[in-house]
Amino acid sequence: MSSPLPFSGKTIWITGGAGYLGTPITLALDAAGARVVCIDLQGRAETLVRDRQLTRTTGLSFDCSDAAALPAFLDATMAAHGVPDGVAHLAFASSAGKRLEQLLPAEFQRTFDLALTPTFVLCRALAERMKARGSGSLVLFSSMYGLVSPDPRIYVDQLTPNPIDYGASKAAVLQMARYLAVHYGASGIRFNCVTPGPFPNPAVQAANPVFLGELNRKTALNRVGRNEEIVGPTLFLLGDASSYVTGHSLVVDGGWTAW
Repeated sequence: MSSPLPFSGKTIWITGGAGYLGTPITLALDAAGARVVCIDLQGRAETLVRDRQLTRTTGLSFDCSDAAALPAFLDATMAAHGVPDGVAHLAFASSAGKRLEQLLPAEFQRTFDLALTPTFVLCRALAERMKARGSGSLVLFSSMYGLVSPDPRIYVDQLTPNPIDYGASKAAVLQMARYLAVHYGASGIRFNCVTPGPFPNPAVQAANPVFLGELNRKTALNRVGRNEEIVGPTLFLLGDASSYVTGHSLVVDGGWTAW
């Protein structure tokens, strides 16, 4: 990746590309020469493209939790922009955000319907189209809470601990990436995960200073992540520098899961 524009000539899709973690990835891909398709909820991607004056990025509105509508959207997007060389899939939806004692079974299942099933639909559809070309890189997003349990002791001031449906779905994403990496590896298609640690957005940090201190204390680096720190790991897995990496979870957590 020594070229000043290491993604020049490549088409990269990013779902959730106008969110807190997605925005710096979209900006970096655009600056690196990629033809970027930024997908987010209604109007968000288009606003990002307009406000940041991104010359290589197209913003599209779509709810990636809609598994039934997803195949038609993917087909239309590929017809307009081609089969992508790489995809960063950040989009996620959760149904409840409730405490364990309050969570209904239907609400638990709903998170999987909104988050995990659409991820499966998206990955299989794109990988099947990539097979004819013999290459592709798909980067899914898991979470430290797909690896370890939240510590209920740090959720002070009546905060709800990170919910079980979130963590279980993120653990499933890790297994999905491993499974798909093996299934599609012979076709030259790679699947990996970025597994972030604590990256609370600025509003959450400002509203919960005590909780922020607890998050800082839980990491080896004694601080939460900055959103631009997710860019390097994501672009590494998307690009040619990781051409022999597949089925991997790249943990970006400031050492949260090291102890």
